[in-house]
Amino acid sequence: MNADTTAGGIAGWLRISHISAGFIAVLVGYTSSVAIVFQAAGAAGAHGAQLASWMWALGIGMGVTCIGLALAWRAPVLTAWSTPGAALLATSLGDIGLAQSIGAFLACSALITLCGLTGWFQKIMDWVPRHLASAMLAGILLRFGMDLFVSMQGRPLLVCVMLAAFLLARRALPRYAVPLALAAGIVCAALQGGLSLSGLDWTPARPVWMPPEFSFPAFVGVALPLFIVTMTSQNVPGLAVLRANGYTHVPASPLISWTGATGMLLAPFGGFAFNLAAITAAICMSPDADPDATQRYKASVWAGIFYLFTGLFGATVVALFAAFPHELVAAIAGLALLGTLGGSIHDALQAPEHRDAALVTFLATASGMSLLGIGSAFWGLVLGGLCHLTLHRRK
Repeated sequence: MNADTTAGGIAGWLRISHISAGFIAVLVGYTSSVAIVFQAAGAAGAHGAQLASWMWALGIGMGVTCIGLALAWRAPVLTAWSTPGAALLATSLGDIGLAQSIGAFLACSALITLCGLTGWFQKIMDWVPRHLASAMLAGILLRFGMDLFVSMQGRPLLVCVMLAAFLLARRALPRYAVPLALAAGIVCAALQGGLSLSGLDWTPARPVWMPPEFSFPAFVGVALPLFIVTMTSQNVPGLAVLRANGYTHVPASPLISWTGATGMLLAPFGGFAFNLAAITAAICMSPDADPDATQRYKASVWAGIFYLFTGLFGATVVALFAAFPHELVAAIAGLALLGTLGGSIHDALQAPEHRDAALVTFLATASGMSLLGIGSAFWGLVLGGLCHLTLHRRK
C-alpha cells in the first residue's frame, strides 16, 4: 500500500499538463524579453563570461524562488526578472560603469526586501477589490489572446494547425489540449524548416563575481527608478493575478521579501531584480494546467526546474528558445491563456454594480499607456479604484 501511495505521488508530479504549463511559462518569459536583458547587460558593460553570468544568476534566482515559494504556500507562485526594469536599465545606465550598476542592483533589492518586511505592500494590496484585480489581469492578457490571431498573418498554416490540434484535443483530451497544440506546432515548424538548432554549445555557464560600488548618483538615477518600476509594473500585477485566481491565502510580505533577498544575494553575479510574475504565472494558474486549483502549484515547480536548467546553461538555452518561430510562441501563449482570460473577464464583469469600475481598469490596462515611466497595469488599478470609490461613495 505504501508502494502504491508512493507511485501515485510520483505520478502526480509527472502529469504532462503540469510539465507543459511550466515549460510554456518559461518559453514565453524568455522569448518575450530576453533581448531586453541582453541590452541591459550590454549597457552596464557586461560582456562574454559576465553576460553568461547574468543569465546564470537570473535563471538560478527564478528557479529557486519558484520552487521554494510554490512548495511553501502550495500555490502557483511564479517569479521573473523585471522586464520593465531591464528596459529601464538599457536606456538609463549611461556611463556609470558595471561596478556602480551592481551597487544599484543591490540597493534596489534591499528596498524590495524592506517593503516585504515592513508589510506595507501587503496592506495596500489588501485594499484592491477582486473584480478590479480580475479586470487588470484580463487587460494584461488581452494582447496575448489577440496575438494568437495576429500571428496567423506570418505563418497561417502553422497557427491553424496548432489551433485545430487545440480544439480537437479540447473535445477528446481537454487536459492535454495545450501540450498537444505545442507538439503539433513544433512538428509543423520543423517540417517547414522553421527550426534552426545548429551551432548550439551545451557548455554550462559559470558565475562571475562582479564587485559592487555604491554612489549617490547611481542610487538616485538607477536604484530608485528600478525599484519603483519593479514594484508598480511587476509586483502589483503579480500579486493581483494571485488574488484574481482565488489564492487569497498567500501573504504578500514573504513573497516580496524573498524575491528581494534573492536579488541581494545574486546581484553581484548579474541578478539585477526579481519580482512576482503576472503573465507567465497566469499560464500556471490556468485550468489547463490542472482542473484542481490546489494542484496547480506543481506547474510552478516545474517552471522552476526549467528555470534552473536555463540558468545552468545560460545563453545556450536562450539560443534554443530563439530557434522557435515567433508565431509559434505567440500562438501557444494565446492558447495557454485562453481559459484564464475568459475567467478573468467573467469575474470582472459579473456584478453589475462593479461593472463600470472593472471596465475602466480593463481598458486602461489593455491600452498599454505609460505615465511617469510606469506601465498601464498600475494605472489601470489606480483609475479603476478611483472609479470604484467615486461610484460607491455617491451611492
